[in-house]
Amino acid sequence: MSFDYAGLDWSLAAALGDDASLLVELRLALIADAHAAAAQLAGARCDANWEQAALCLKGLGGSFGATRLREAAELAESSAPGDPVAVRAVTRAIDELRAGCPQSR
Repeated sequence: MSFDYAGLDWSLAAALGDDASLLVELRLALIADAHAAAAQLAGARCDANWEQAALCLKGLGGSFGATRLREAAELAESSAPGDPVAVRAVTRAIDELRAGCPQSR
């Protein structure tokens, strides 16, 4: 599975400079927050909870330049609660972020 990390890496570097350990720490925090929101999304059974989780994921993806996460969240945002295609898309996007961070494997 390949993923273009340029947007995420550029956003993090622009915000933090050359501090590699801080970049890793922030990437791990992004992954943890995305994982928590994805769990909320997967467990949502009403429109409000589903939308809240999708918007959280969309915001995380947009804030950090994680394009695939943002796109998956937009798919979820336009899907019905519990849509397995949207949940899988979000899960794959988070897995790709995790794969790009050796400390989270």
